[in-house]
Amino acid sequence: MKTREDGRVVSIAVMLAAGVNADGHREIVGIDVATAEDGAGWLTFFRDLSSRGPTGVKLVTSGAHSGLVAAIGATLPGASWQRCRTHYAANLMYTCLMSSWPWVKALLHSVDDQVEATRADVLASTAFPKEAWRQIWSNKPNERLYREIRRRNDGGILPDRTNIIRLVGAELAEQHAEWAEGRHYLALEVLARSRVTTVLDCAPQATISRRSPPKNHRGSRSNRHTPRPGT
Repeated sequence: MKTREDGRVVSIAVMLAAGVNADGHREIVGIDVATAEDGAGWLTFFRDLSSRGPTGVKLVTSGAHSGLVAAIGATLPGASWQRCRTHYAANLMYTCLMSSWPWVKALLHSVDDQVEATRADVLASTAFPKEAWRQIWSNKPNERLYREIRRRNDGGILPDRTNIIRLVGAELAEQHAEWAEGRHYLALEVLARSRVTTVLDCAPQATISRRSPPKNHRGSRSNRHTPRPGT
């Protein structure tokens, strides 16, 4: 977004994070602004986020912005990183010949034919229950929120960074309330099954070998997002 600083009009990066809490609802968990969307900006953002909550984060889905993945690893060491499939597809399309894109797209949508170098990042979501994959393998739901924020701002120039936080924060508070009263983003049954998976993962190996995994189970991590205090 654009603001005035030292008599000039400059672009400011607005960073935000949305999560899924233990009740299966989405919620806004953080917002900040930075001079640039770089490693320093993301590290400051996630350090502040970690100091306030949330806790128990198991997966972070985002684009592969500069420094973002390193910031996630430094501040949320227990979380896996899922590279947003939508962003990844856009990056591939940009580097491919248009005549080759249909073939590349077909490979992208086949789990067995993923590019080896990005397999772990693009397929991190498959360690969680299959019913949740569409909700967690892409950052597309947040992109719709970004577009609405841009639409409401309509390219205007704000007086300072505080006004950016105030404007965007008001819109996010409205969205937060709507999510809290709306339908579950992740089904409670899926979250409950993930919690069972976490317990099994912590059990002794001998115990695990005597038990069959839950139906449709893939992986041993929970996608339960424990909300910060007060949410």
